[in-house]
Amino acid sequence: MTMRSRKTGDKIVLDGENLLPESKRNQRRWRMAYTAIYFTRLLGSFSKKALESQTKILRSLSYVALDVRDDTPSENLVSLINVDQRTLADMVKGKNLESLKQLGGVTQVATTILETDVKNGAKEAGVAHRRDVFGANRFTKPPAKSFLSFVVEAFKDMTIIILLVCAIMSLGFGIKQHGLKEGWYDGGSIIVAIILVIAVSSVSNFKQSKQFEKLSDESNNINVQVVRDGRHHHLSIFDVVVGDVVSLKIGDQIPADGMFLNGYSLKVDESSMTGESDHVEVNGKNNPFLLSGTKVTDGFGFMVVTSVGMNTAWGEMMSSICHDLDEQTPLQARLNKLTSSIGKVGLTVAVLVLAVLMIRYFTGNTRDDNGRKEYIGSQTKFSDVLDSVVGIIAAAVTIVVVAIPEGLPLAVTLTLAYSMKRMMKDNAMVRKLSACETMGSATIICTDKTGTLTLNQMKVTEFWLGKETIDDGSLTEIESEVYQLLQEGVALNTTGTVNNSHATLVPEITGSPTEKAMLSWALLDLGMNINETKGKCEIVHVETFNSEKKRSGVLMRKNNEKTIHTHWKGAAEMILAICSNYYVRNGELKSLNEEEKAQFGAIIQTRAIAIECGILSPEQDMENGAVVEGVQFRNYSPEERMAMIDNIQVMARSSPFDKLLMVQCLKEKGHVVAVTGDGTNDAPALKEADIGLSMGIQGTEVAKESSDIVILDDNFSSVVTVLRWGRCVYNNIQKFIQFQLTVNVAALTINFVAAISSGKVPLTAVQLLWVNLIMDTLGALALATEQPTNDLMARTPVGRSEPLITKIMWRNLLAQALYQVSILLTLQFKGKAIFGVDEKIKNTLIFNTFVLCQVFNEFNARKLEKKNIFKGIHKNKLFLAIIGVTIILQVIMVELLKKFASTERLNWEQWGACIGIAVLSWPIGCLVKCIPVSSKQLMDPKNI
Repeated sequence: MTMRSRKTGDKIVLDGENLLPESKRNQRRWRMAYTAIYFTRLLGSFSKKALESQTKILRSLSYVALDVRDDTPSENLVSLINVDQRTLADMVKGKNLESLKQLGGVTQVATTILETDVKNGAKEAGVAHRRDVFGANRFTKPPAKSFLSFVVEAFKDMTIIILLVCAIMSLGFGIKQHGLKEGWYDGGSIIVAIILVIAVSSVSNFKQSKQFEKLSDESNNINVQVVRDGRHHHLSIFDVVVGDVVSLKIGDQIPADGMFLNGYSLKVDESSMTGESDHVEVNGKNNPFLLSGTKVTDGFGFMVVTSVGMNTAWGEMMSSICHDLDEQTPLQARLNKLTSSIGKVGLTVAVLVLAVLMIRYFTGNTRDDNGRKEYIGSQTKFSDVLDSVVGIIAAAVTIVVVAIPEGLPLAVTLTLAYSMKRMMKDNAMVRKLSACETMGSATIICTDKTGTLTLNQMKVTEFWLGKETIDDGSLTEIESEVYQLLQEGVALNTTGTVNNSHATLVPEITGSPTEKAMLSWALLDLGMNINETKGKCEIVHVETFNSEKKRSGVLMRKNNEKTIHTHWKGAAEMILAICSNYYVRNGELKSLNEEEKAQFGAIIQTRAIAIECGILSPEQDMENGAVVEGVQFRNYSPEERMAMIDNIQVMARSSPFDKLLMVQCLKEKGHVVAVTGDGTNDAPALKEADIGLSMGIQGTEVAKESSDIVILDDNFSSVVTVLRWGRCVYNNIQKFIQFQLTVNVAALTINFVAAISSGKVPLTAVQLLWVNLIMDTLGALALATEQPTNDLMARTPVGRSEPLITKIMWRNLLAQALYQVSILLTLQFKGKAIFGVDEKIKNTLIFNTFVLCQVFNEFNARKLEKKNIFKGIHKNKLFLAIIGVTIILQVIMVELLKKFASTERLNWEQWGACIGIAVLSWPIGCLVKCIPVSSKQLMDPKNI
């Protein structure tokens, strides 16, 4: 039965013989009629030409052969265009079994409506047409935030708004007082500086947003196995089309809406769609419907795709959800608290400065550059008073702007974005931002063995028959009955496939690494014909593999025989437990008693991966608590588990619950736990862990969905790379915090002391905004791009308890801030006498020295503990470039933008003095690092 586009209320007219609708039968009749008419006219034209010709009519054969070509689209292309997609999609989403029965069942829908071979899948040649007709398997995203929206967000900052109001008022009063030519400098300079700060911030945030969107696309790019033209292909989920036959196994995500074709014990977790936690059994009888986005939890099978992209149930749900890419990590939350606290201090200082300056001005204690009082009661013009008041307010607001370390969240964003980009090159894809920073705090790594510690490229290395190994030269000596049993077990008890594309090529084998290894061994070493064996036997029932049973089985019988045989495979100890007999080399069947079971158990206990990896030393055994079995661990009392948890190094034969329980115990002990795994059985532990790392090639989609980071090359050494980057992220952020707080403390102290003592602040609004730009953007970018070093791996992890600002950081920043404040206040009060200059040049010297101190202190911030601050600096070209750009811009500010920055040109001697003062920060930093700092914390970690 087929289903085509029709108006509401139209009935489907069926042809009982071939189950074709009337529309399709009419189509074929028209095509036949067209061919007959075309043939008749063509024959007539030949006859007419022959009769009108003057030439002699030659004798001919009694028939005429004509090549009649139909240039109309092929039948299947036309019929696919007429498929009623909406009705088909609604039937699957609504799980309407009655409608499916009316259409003749799953096979009829697949073969007649979707024109797909249920065994060999769709034809590769028609994939592009199917994509054109039914659409691509992609979801329509909500519109991305525009650049303008980031600009608007930047303008919403309250301090920027206040500063902008002050700038506009200053601009107006300045123009009124000094005219347009000279009066716009003060207010205009502040406006230009504000625009520059907003532009840099907006561009940076916009770029990071784009990068996070790209990351989201990559994390959604799932690999699926599809059958086309009888061959199994591994494709991106985005390449799946309607009519594809998809292979499903435990841990897979259903790539699109579809229906069950064949398989065994298939169960699906539909909680992502329905919210129900119970696993739903899918079969060809009662429930053949499969929904996009759900996960396979048990069994295996094949499905035919009926809807893709926005036509699926998942697509409809996703279209109503707006993804928030602005995820705030725990570290960003801590930094926001720190920013808020420092901002309150800055606001307090600003209010005090505002009050002091106002009192000094209105009491006549503020003088201009010529030494005259600025306010003389009623003699002072109202416009001059407003101009002075606006200047005072602008100075106070600017102090708030500099005091609030707005660059801290930006530094985190830049650091995370940069590290994520580099980690992708190192085969690690970050799915959750918080994992980048949390990895640096990991104290325990719990790893799955199969596919994680061992590569997912497996090979049969030993073949045991009875109690002896059979080497490659003796494989042909295996007794025929044993060989036949092996062949049946390998060929039938598997979900893998063998594609014999060309006789001269090595057959293509698909399936899990274990099954690929077994099939390859059977084909290449034993010379078995897998597909021929499958054709001679019938599968009666399949018991699928899962992490609880740790074995899979198949009931089968040979064609034309009634005897049913069972074949099992799985974990060696699980198979041994159900055995009562065993074969030896000559084919003799022997009884298996308890003593021999113990001998076989000892053989199994010896291929010991933990010893090979160095997790266990050879002398460690079950007696000292380093190795436990999952059943032992789960049967401990809570007190026993907590007492033994730190001694356990290997947990053998563990269930998903055992792994989850171990992670919970370790976290309760105060550890920051990272878990690596690749299977569905690892998913609970991956989700519970502080950082979950899954394998990208052979890892199941359930495992990937539960993890924070995906290791793209399935190499455990990449976990070490991730750990190194995590520590680097944390370390880089601490460097920037130390750098910025040094600037904050110095700027606040200088302006506050100067305001109270002299009534004027030496650093103007524009100058402080320029310093703010150096700190927030350029400084963050320079320190955020430091590469990870091996020194980071030599340190102990920070864990949960260490404060963000350590005693080492306090030591470094207070020393530098004290030096800067001492020098700059000396210049403030004695600078004119020391250098023999006027007020404007003295203020320029203060500004120039202050900026250069930050430039040189940026080198100190590279190493929090090491005295050699230049080690590895040649590897960070961006750091050197930013330092160079900052110095060039500072020269321009001082020498060329006098009106804009309120500066005066300096001579060579004055520049040399500024540089000399700034360079002294290097030996001071080196000497300070000689001061020992205790490891005790300054504050209770619970309050951090």
